[in-house]
Amino acid sequence: MKKASPSLGLLRPEFTDRFDYLEIAKTYHAHGASALSVLTDKDFFQGSLDYLREIKQSVPLPALNKEFMVDEIQFYEARAYGADAVLLIVAALERQQLIDFYAFARGLGLDVLVETHHERELDRVLERLPDARLIGINNRDLKTFTTDLGVTLRLARRIPAGKLIVSESGIRQRSDVVQLVDAGIHAMLVGESLIRAEDMPAKIRELRGVPVPSHA
Repeated sequence: MKKASPSLGLLRPEFTDRFDYLEIAKTYHAHGASALSVLTDKDFFQGSLDYLREIKQSVPLPALNKEFMVDEIQFYEARAYGADAVLLIVAALERQQLIDFYAFARGLGLDVLVETHHERELDRVLERLPDARLIGINNRDLKTFTTDLGVTLRLARRIPAGKLIVSESGIRQRSDVVQLVDAGIHAMLVGESLIRAEDMPAKIRELRGVPVPSHA
């Protein structure tokens, strides 16, 4: 559920007038999404906690509050607005902050997706947060904004069994999905390629490998 990005601005021109987040969420649900990621950051992604609350009231899927979590009040907000999980970006947090925020979120009953970008960050998570169940690997370079699925393929080999690995960013077509599944990836967070698709249901079916329904 992504209205804009720092590098691209609004992802669709019609979002200037209307961002129909509820309709998009319902479309994702109807065509097989397992969970929803809702951008709530206002400054960089033009998101809102209200999007999260309304989506949770209308769509029966788990929801990730995708936000830069830098203060404890945000975890209370996430819970109050209906989030099932929050995002902790290793690159954005000091080591002790990461440990404290993880414990704080779990204490509120929130799942935590811990996002890494390279080996040092992943090793920090495996060492400092041995109980972390959801490990995200972001394929986007934070400096250049380019994406490379090779980041997931490289880091996934270092993650022990029992973790749920989520590949994030740069997943655009079915061949990307197949490559990641073959590498043992369990879930994928897809934003821009779905939001910008002319036919969202068809794009979801393509990524999931679901045959086009026959109208005969």
